[in-house]
Amino acid sequence: MSFSSIELFAGAGGLALGLEKAGFNAVLLNEIDKQACATLRHNRPQWNIVEGGIEHLDFTPYRYKIDFVSGGFPCQSFSYAGKQGGFDDVRGTLFFEFARAIGQIQPAVFLAENVRGLLSHDGGRTLATIKNVIADLGYTLVGSSVLKAMYYRVPQKRERLFLVGVRNDLANKAAFTFPKHHERVMTLRDGLKAGELYDCDVPKSFGQLYPPKKKAVLDLVPAGGCWRHLPEAIQREYMKKSYFLGGGKTGMARRLSWDEASLTLTCAPAQNQTERCHPDETRPLTVREYARIQTFPDDWQFMGSMSAQYKQIGNAVPVNLAHAVGNSLIDLLNCLKKKDSANKLDRIGGDVTRLTRQVAYAEHSKT
Repeated sequence: MSFSSIELFAGAGGLALGLEKAGFNAVLLNEIDKQACATLRHNRPQWNIVEGGIEHLDFTPYRYKIDFVSGGFPCQSFSYAGKQGGFDDVRGTLFFEFARAIGQIQPAVFLAENVRGLLSHDGGRTLATIKNVIADLGYTLVGSSVLKAMYYRVPQKRERLFLVGVRNDLANKAAFTFPKHHERVMTLRDGLKAGELYDCDVPKSFGQLYPPKKKAVLDLVPAGGCWRHLPEAIQREYMKKSYFLGGGKTGMARRLSWDEASLTLTCAPAQNQTERCHPDETRPLTVREYARIQTFPDDWQFMGSMSAQYKQIGNAVPVNLAHAVGNSLIDLLNCLKKKDSANKLDRIGGDVTRLTRQVAYAEHSKT
């Protein structure tokens, strides 16, 4: 059974594509980034893409007409890599726009997606505020979990927080269960070579390059290694003041391994703190390699400059993870639909019984 949906903060379509594969029919997708909207329109001309800030949209025409609403409201405010301004950061307040949309649309079910850092942000008070808003909207939080993408046919150690809410009038009619783990963890080899995930090796594409000096350093790093595998003199020169700081800093001068899942992709593959060097060749991952690690299909094309394409892919929800969660959401909605239909049949049956009794009583009265 297909269910109607609206997606907010749609980005380049990772979540939307996975939900589509699960059986959702997108009625509207909203995104503010111009290049991401171009990507969505190029790959799905039939989708209704509404470009612009969510604060300008009125969702009341969709009230009680949409089964499901999803959205990964901007997460920079809650990310470990950001300043963690939370609701003091304007991007953090976009959660309230997401909540406004839920309140106006009144879907049966919604899905909110964000970074793991939201769990502990501001000592847990930020998440507590979000949960309070969800309750005030008239929804019950039936699922809250951090899912590791590598357990859901994604060759990447990415973690995302998923919150699932059901409207209160439906909340006691079905239980939600997050998807089970796949039978094995996918590795970088699964992502870039022909095998279970793809029927061919990753297509050739353009990508960033290292400056000669940086390449000379990374040439010395073995597969799966980082700056700690460099000679000490080069460590000190490359790391500079970071050499004396605490922490592992294992993302610096990091070369990936074929036999492990990739580290979490960022918005750029060659940042000093988050290196994602190819396992064999001394270069950053290409755009198509990035897309493979996020489990986009090879025919999904990204629009804009090279840096814009990296950013779109790095910010996306992995397609296979979205598909797995989408299947669980479809199961939930199917169960709600069946219970609702059964209740309607019970009500109809009761009405028929009462009518039959009334007719029988009227006939008896005549005699």
